[in-house]
Amino acid sequence: MINAASLPIPGQFVRVSRGRDAGQYAIIVRLADDKFVFLADGDKRKFDSPKKKNILHLRLFDQVSPEVHNSIMETGRVTNGKLRYALTKFLNEHLSEIEKGDEINGERRCY
Repeated sequence: MINAASLPIPGQFVRVSRGRDAGQYAIIVRLADDKFVFLADGDKRKFDSPKKKNILHLRLFDQVSPEVHNSIMETGRVTNGKLRYALTKFLNEHLSEIEKGDEINGERRCY
């Protein structure tokens, strides 16, 4: 059972841990039910076509973007530019230099 303190909220940052998008970072834009959320990053996944993901396949961060959260609560929408800006700001502030520079199979991975 999931307790109320660990429930995701719109505007919260996540890292996908399973599936095709594993390793990617995104923002929760909508809750589907107790088990699923919709994710977008403003680039590959736009707000108009978010990815439905099981909560168990995500790593939830404690940080929530106030700009994204407020926009979704007020208008029910958020611009893709705002999603990209918030995600870039989060990645620049909260990821260590080692994690940013990880190489996978000799290729540099961009987040």
